[in-house]
Amino acid sequence: MTERLKMERGSGNVFADIGFPPEEAQNLQLRSDLMTRIERFVKRSGMTQAEAARSLGVTQPRLNDLLRGKIDKFSLDALVNMLGHAGMRVELRVKKAA
Repeated sequence: MTERLKMERGSGNVFADIGFPPEEAQNLQLRSDLMTRIERFVKRSGMTQAEAARSLGVTQPRLNDLLRGKIDKFSLDALVNMLGHAGMRVELRVKKAA
């Protein structure tokens, strides 16, 4: 166990770090961030999944997919709509890439 591990600083986007093309990595990161916000909303609300799903404007199975991390089943548009139903506003900021 004298072998040293080599550590590399991440880019701030795990999807880019694991090899997704930059455009796809950015989209995945945005969807992941919105999904995390929805998950927090559900946990903090104290509602059942069925109640939370109704408040988000989706079915309980759809919410369950989100809570299980099935990112491929959700577009940015769908996630923004869910947050809107929950009374939240999503803001977007665009800046030049570093």
